[in-house]
Amino acid sequence: MVAHYSYKQYGLHIHRFLYDWVLSWAHTPFGERALFVLALAESSFFPVPPDVLLIALVLGKRETFVRLATLCSIASVIGGLAGYGIGYFLWYDGDSYSKIALFFFNNIPGFTVETFTAARQLYDAYSFWIVFTAGFTPIPYKVITITAGVANINIFIFVIASMISRTLRFFLVAGLIWKFGEPINAFINKWFNVLSIVFVILLFAGFYVLKYMV
Repeated sequence: MVAHYSYKQYGLHIHRFLYDWVLSWAHTPFGERALFVLALAESSFFPVPPDVLLIALVLGKRETFVRLATLCSIASVIGGLAGYGIGYFLWYDGDSYSKIALFFFNNIPGFTVETFTAARQLYDAYSFWIVFTAGFTPIPYKVITITAGVANINIFIFVIASMISRTLRFFLVAGLIWKFGEPINAFINKWFNVLSIVFVILLFAGFYVLKYMV
């Protein structure tokens, strides 16, 4: 029990260090480049979401929110394709998980055998919506991008779903900061993930009702 607790505390410490390191780029001339790299990396392996740096950069220069949200969206989709490639080409070694897969399971927060298996089972019926949901909500996007490659879902569906969901998410976050500034930041940190899930649930419900009305 003690060893498990210590390991968990160590993981939280590392995550906090990475969070602070990501934020530190907002105070340098390389903030936009760092945002691009972070958004790209988060789609396949990095644990800290790009929203953290996006918010800080927009707060520093609110008139640039369109450029920053666009940059973040493009990079995230490119990173999603990298994650797709990892799943498609590198996930298995014969019938067993490859060393890369085991590294993800053992070291990437939120990426477990259970989440990977659950995501893969959903792809057969809901490929577009699984990618869309992960791209817009706090579900770890990297789990979905890699699993999409493993499941070999249609790459055009994958790209379209990623583009729509990631663009919606980052433009919504950046737009709120542009409109309301610092006062909305605490609200985003506390409620945005919950509201994003509610939005997707309502969206699904709307399509379900429409299906049976037509």
